[in-house]
Amino acid sequence: MSQPRPIARDFYARDDVVTIARELLGKLLCTNVDGEVTKGRIVETEAYDGRRDMACHAKAFGRTKRTEVMFRQPGVAYVFVCYGTNQMFNIVTNEEDKADAVLVRAVEPVHNVSTMLRRRKKKKVDRSVGGGPGMLCKALGITIAHYGVDLTEGGGGQIWLEEDQYTLDRDGDVIASPRVGIDYAGEEARMLPWRFRVRGNTHCSPAK
Repeated sequence: MSQPRPIARDFYARDDVVTIARELLGKLLCTNVDGEVTKGRIVETEAYDGRRDMACHAKAFGRTKRTEVMFRQPGVAYVFVCYGTNQMFNIVTNEEDKADAVLVRAVEPVHNVSTMLRRRKKKKVDRSVGGGPGMLCKALGITIAHYGVDLTEGGGGQIWLEEDQYTLDRDGDVIASPRVGIDYAGEEARMLPWRFRVRGNTHCSPAK
């Protein structure tokens, strides 16, 4: 197996989580779980601002045992469990104590697809493999055990992000729309166009 080529911490350390969420589109989310390397191209993300966004866990709930990692250095994994079963993979951004994060909402399988299909108990590649935050975590083998993993160091050989030759027009190829599943956060947060999708990609989760 070739050595991981993780994206450097500087990419995540910037103070604009919305820009980072857009720029994560097209990047490869890579895992090495039980000796099986899998990769999915990120095709949908959501941005969360830890200081003024009530949809962000760090703002809504403060510094708790669950959100502690959000206040650490940028480029680490914030994984939490939703509805008791679904793992949700986020990337912490900005400097320490700012608690911004990007939720990865969908990936397109690109490497070792057979393993991703087996984990999802699917026979063919379609949106049901990685077209939602819980689905992509199952496909890539990401669990709550990866909470706090440093992605910039190849996640200890477990999780990292890479770039390849894929190109994306950041304006014409990207759809910006309100985030989903945040009714608790109030009208202002619900209307922010901080959900980003690759236009025309069939692996994105359904539009609202």
